[in-house]
Order: sequence, then structure tokens, then C-alpha cells
Amino acid sequence: MHIEHVDEAADPRIADYRNLTDTALRRVREPAGGLYIAESAKVIARAVAAGHAPRSVLTQERWVPGIEEILGDHDVPVYVVPDEVAEAVTGFAVHRGALASMHRPVLPHPAEVLRDARVVLVLEDLIEHTNVGAAFRAAAGLGADAVLITPRCADPLYRRSVKVSMGTVFQVPWARIDDWDSAAAALRDAGFSLAALALSDDAVPLDVYAASRPERVALVLGTEGDGLSRTALDIADTVVTIPMRGGVDSLNVASAAAVALWALTS
Repeated sequence: MHIEHVDEAADPRIADYRNLTDTALRRVREPAGGLYIAESAKVIARAVAAGHAPRSVLTQERWVPGIEEILGDHDVPVYVVPDEVAEAVTGFAVHRGALASMHRPVLPHPAEVLRDARVVLVLEDLIEHTNVGAAFRAAAGLGADAVLITPRCADPLYRRSVKVSMGTVFQVPWARIDDWDSAAAALRDAGFSLAALALSDDAVPLDVYAASRPERVALVLGTEGDGLSRTALDIADTVVTIPMRGGVDSLNVASAAAVALWALTS
């Protein structure tokens, strides 16, 4: 790493942190594949440990020793800025040590992440980045081996998703599916039974399903509010529900993922 002090928010060297939204970062074509922003020293460390390549780091003077330890032999610029410049550039107080502009890795094919998996989380069209990040955190903490996401699902590498996941989006293998037909075929070819988490008159209670669960399970969860699409429900082998009390009929999708994964992997 090499340190460069930056005293102006308009400095072109820190444009990654100033001019580009997360959506725009994803579309950057130089370097090919785009960028994403990792926020906090802990998240940056997990990204680097997972083999992701940093393009630059934005930090304050007091955090430099920790960033130096994280980056090791990576030859990247570390832009050291005063607190007021960091806030002016990003629009929020950078209080967790640093931001890093990271090269987006090439996503694996779904078949690759399914090869050695036994429990897979499938996220259909989640639109809230916080829920995607929380679902990945549940996947990492509760034993899911991989995550598949649909084309319209929010980006796991969006800054908010990464932050909420505490960097676990880097440790759980994941891939995007093209459509349900190909995804269902890939899952079944790999020996998975598809369990759709939803409300239905014929749904199997989660504890009953977990007691005799198939060897390989793909747990499918749907978008906030509307839940799973008719297509997802139709391709599922079983509809599973979490028994509820107190007049409540459902949980937040990330909470539901955590409960279901605990039941299936405990």
C-alpha cells in the first residue's frame, strides 16, 4: 500500500467514493465487472481474506495502522482524509475505520456452488438490501452452504447489504440464477428437494419437515410483502410454514430464513 493524503472532497483520486452510486459502481467497466464499496475495517478484512482485490481505500489517519495490517502486500493507494472530508465525500460519518473500493469478483455458475452443498438458501426478488444482508448473515451463522438469488433480487454486494451481513456475503458461496426453469433443473440435477417457505392450507409445519428432512434441501423464500411467486410455489416439492402465535402470520424474510435454517441444521 502507499499512502496519499487528500485534503479536498473534490479531488479526482477519490471519485469512487463521491460520484458513483452503488448501482453505478456495479456498471463501471474499467475495471471489467465493476466495483463495490466495503465499509468498515472488519468488512474490508473479510473481503480481502476471501480473495477480493481492493482498488483503493479511503480512511482517516488514526485507522492507517489497522488498514496496513489488513492490506498486507496489496499495492493499492490508501487515501488519508480529515474527518470532514470523509463525511463531505460520502454523505455520512465514516466512523468504522475505512471504506474500500473493491473489484467485483466473477460470479460462479449456480452448478458450481451447488456441487458440495447440502442446505441452500434461495432468495426470490428480495428488494431490501438490509434483508439480503441479514439473510446472508443467517446463512453463514446457521449452516447454509450456498445462496442462490433471482435476477431481480437486490445486490448482495450493495454497500448496505455488505454492511448488514458483516462481510458474510464474502464467505458464503452464491450465484444468480437466470430463471426458475433452469434453476429448478440445476437443483434437482444436484439432488435437492425444494422447500418453499410460505403460508398455505396444505403447508407442512417446519418442525415436522425438519424431523424427516431430505438429505439436500433448497429453502426458497420470497420477496417482502407478497412472498413467493406462483411459479416458485408450483415448482416446490413441499410448502413449509413456521407455526406462529399471537395473531401473527409471518416473520420478516431474513428472520424467517434464520428460524428455518436453525431448524434444518440443528
